[in-house]
Amino acid sequence: MESTDKITTCACEGGVCPLSAPDGPKKITVPQLGLGLVGLAVWYVLYSQLLPFSNLFTYRLLGFDQASHLGASIQFFVYDTPKVMMLLTLIVFVVGMIRSFFTPERTRRILAGRRESAGNVMSALLGTVTPFCSCSAVPLFIGFVQAGVPLGVTFSFLIAAPMVNEIALVLLYGLLGWKIAALYMATGLAIAIMAGWVIGRLNLEHHIEDWVRELRMAEHAMEEEKLFWHDRVRMGGEAVKDIVGRVWIYVVAGIGVGAVIHGYVPENFMASIMGKQAWWSVPAAVLVGIPMYSNAAGIVPVVQALLSKGAALGTVLAFMMSVIALSLPEMVILRKVLKPALIGVFIAVVGAGIMLTGFLFNFII
Repeated sequence: MESTDKITTCACEGGVCPLSAPDGPKKITVPQLGLGLVGLAVWYVLYSQLLPFSNLFTYRLLGFDQASHLGASIQFFVYDTPKVMMLLTLIVFVVGMIRSFFTPERTRRILAGRRESAGNVMSALLGTVTPFCSCSAVPLFIGFVQAGVPLGVTFSFLIAAPMVNEIALVLLYGLLGWKIAALYMATGLAIAIMAGWVIGRLNLEHHIEDWVRELRMAEHAMEEEKLFWHDRVRMGGEAVKDIVGRVWIYVVAGIGVGAVIHGYVPENFMASIMGKQAWWSVPAAVLVGIPMYSNAAGIVPVVQALLSKGAALGTVLAFMMSVIALSLPEMVILRKVLKPALIGVFIAVVGAGIMLTGFLFNFII
């Protein structure tokens, strides 16, 4: 079989990089499938024993009293750290395989020529499965403009991609349960869709930097990459190595902060500061969250600890969304392609959507 170099788009560099893939079987073999199922079974058994192990380690082996602050903090850390890392590894592997179907180049082609409304919905959904990081915001934005993707549709993608991603959803599911994870996903997508639609209605294309608007789509032929299942499994493994390798330190740091809050902050202490009765807590949480530099891996464990100490769900979700979707570093990067007025509108529209979400959940939950 003749071996060929395969071409794929690198989101974090904004260019095209050659990836050589070895020849292999087009389908997963029975032994490979069996090995995968055995691995999944071992994963489940280990995962189910994490809570008993954390209690045994903290209160039996180390000898801490269950009523002690330090003991509660250590048990929280010993339980949540492997729990989150195991969930993260599994889901990132699966999503890495799914992402092999949605390269940034293919996403750009799908969205090119799409009308708004339907385009906003599609771009927000694609944003959840397309590789994205802050450094890729500029090349992706330029590529979308070159492809003729409407401005509002582009912003729906740029909002959904960092905010509604597998790391945030896995951590929320693992630490707070599937209901809050589903709630976060639904509201995050709604904010991305509506904010993009509003920005599109404002006709702000003239606030894109002139050099970006003057670009024209370069005509070039790209060989469509043909991937087999062994390629997609390999890409899932590479996603684990890349993503988990980059965020594990944030996971450990976030769980460490959460452990301190869990063990030492009195019950219901946060109710007076971030509770439902403090109406100003939602806008304050958004304003505090915007200049912070963190990601979902670092902020979700803190969110869990805040909720356990009496903080309102709407306030905490508003804080988390503002940290992830409106981070100051991303605004600085987007300044390369957007004029200050458009960045201001972007922050105002998304911030208003996040605050509305916070107030709504504080009212109904």
